[in-house]
Amino acid sequence: MVDIYIPTLHTFAMGNLFTGSWQALRFRAEPIIVKLESSKEVDFSQSAIRVEYWHGPLCYEKSAIEEEATFPLTEEGRTAMKSWLESKV
Repeated sequence: MVDIYIPTLHTFAMGNLFTGSWQALRFRAEPIIVKLESSKEVDFSQSAIRVEYWHGPLCYEKSAIEEEATFPLTEEGRTAMKSWLESKV
């Protein structure tokens, strides 16, 4: 069974990039944050997480990205991203 770890939405909402792996699969998840007007609060309805993946032992900078996708910055989007990555193992 594949069980890829994906951090909480709060991690992404704070603008944190996340890289992870499972066996030969490597991935990079980068938040695309949109703030509410005149506020420091995150507009979750407009924000997203962009994910890229590749296979192999090399780091992001030295690898050929195989595919990318963008998911909403919601719990449903986080779950969909996890399922999508697990299907790529």
